[in-house]
Amino acid sequence: MTLCEIEKVLKAKCFTSQDLEKRTATACCGADLLSDVLAFTHTNSLLLTGLIHPQVIRTAEMLDLVAVIFVRGKEPTPAMIALAEEKDIPVLSTPFTMFEACGLLYAEGLGC
Repeated sequence: MTLCEIEKVLKAKCFTSQDLEKRTATACCGADLLSDVLAFTHTNSLLLTGLIHPQVIRTAEMLDLVAVIFVRGKEPTPAMIALAEEKDIPVLSTPFTMFEACGLLYAEGLGC
């Protein structure tokens, strides 16, 4: 599923300048513990989280994640946006809860 499609399904707002149409995710991980993200995600996954911290971007870089989407309408700080731009990681925000966002993506065929 392309990030552009994901953006529409989740009614998300994008905070970075990457081209969402050219990036695809094959799975997603919904977690608020970075240790769970490290243990359970795979390459080409999307991260759904409520954590607003620069370490989220660094973790996404380490695991080669496709993008980070903040749930519950949370928005990244300017420092996080700058770090995400530097690391070429798209960052979005959705008004949905993590449960709702995972359910919507699952209904569209993206395994969570």
